[in-house]
Amino acid sequence: MSAVRDEAATTTCPVCGTAFVPVGRQKFCSTGCRQAGWRAGRRAPVEPVVARSGTVYACPSCEARYLGEQRCEDCNTWCRRVGPGALCPHCDGPVAITDLFTAEQLANVPSGRNRRQQSATG
Repeated sequence: MSAVRDEAATTTCPVCGTAFVPVGRQKFCSTGCRQAGWRAGRRAPVEPVVARSGTVYACPSCEARYLGEQRCEDCNTWCRRVGPGALCPHCDGPVAITDLFTAEQLANVPSGRNRRQQSATG
């Protein structure tokens, strides 16, 4: 018997909890548990992709609109992004900003930076 390690003692597998007699520096009871332990230690954290709550989505099949939900409940298909928007105060339906304005109106909106420059010079 070694003073450093008791070779006859059993140890417990950290993956499945099975007691086994280790051979050398063996930590796992089987090759499958060793692989599972390696994969669990190196698994990259997965952050869920969250739909933006202020984005309007439309189903390509039934044309239903959703606010912040990317999947159609009726068709069980992925919706296409319409754009930023909110609920209509009158009908409580999702309305995108592009539904309220024409492309010309959206293109002619001055940015905040331009307004500050104009007020400083004029």
